[in-house]
Amino acid sequence: MKLVVTGTDTEIGKTIFAAGLTGALGATYWKPIQAGLDDGADADTVATLAPGASIHPSVWRLTTPCSPHRAAELDGVTIDVDRLTPPAVSGPLVIEGAGGVLVPVTRQHLFADLFAAWQIPVILVARTGLGTINHSLLSIEALRARGVPIHGISFVGDPVEDSEATIAAIGNVPRLGRLPRLDPLTPATLAAAFAPSFPSLTA
Repeated sequence: MKLVVTGTDTEIGKTIFAAGLTGALGATYWKPIQAGLDDGADADTVATLAPGASIHPSVWRLTTPCSPHRAAELDGVTIDVDRLTPPAVSGPLVIEGAGGVLVPVTRQHLFADLFAAWQIPVILVARTGLGTINHSLLSIEALRARGVPIHGISFVGDPVEDSEATIAAIGNVPRLGRLPRLDPLTPATLAAAFAPSFPSLTA
């Protein structure tokens, strides 16, 4: 099984969801491009929250926490999208994008373009707060316009039943579940919350 985890925005809990999914599936985790290193890489977060998970190294690790196209320019690096090919691994693979679906990888390619080329089912991670209906439906439209297969939508945050149901119905996507905010956030609390929250992903 291969799955891509992408989001409707940045800082919405996508990496925590990816860690939970990686741990639940016993998967290999791969973040093709890491932009921003001062606060630690997302792969480090996944390694901490999913102990024992196999981490495939990023192709590019860029210094500045901004869109990869600009972070690469600031580092004097040229991103070659032909090198962004999902690795061959034994067992499941979880791939995490950066930010939202239309984040530029280069000035000619968006993450959604990569997903379209890969043809790997995408899980869209969305927050439950105000504005999520618009952001989620726009993201779904952008993925569909490029022929990206959508596995479903997963929410992160406090329950907002009407918003979650509305997005799934209007977007015509499976509603996979909702991961609550966890305090404390530990490998144990994440594993305990993830499995019952996403039965279709962990069965």
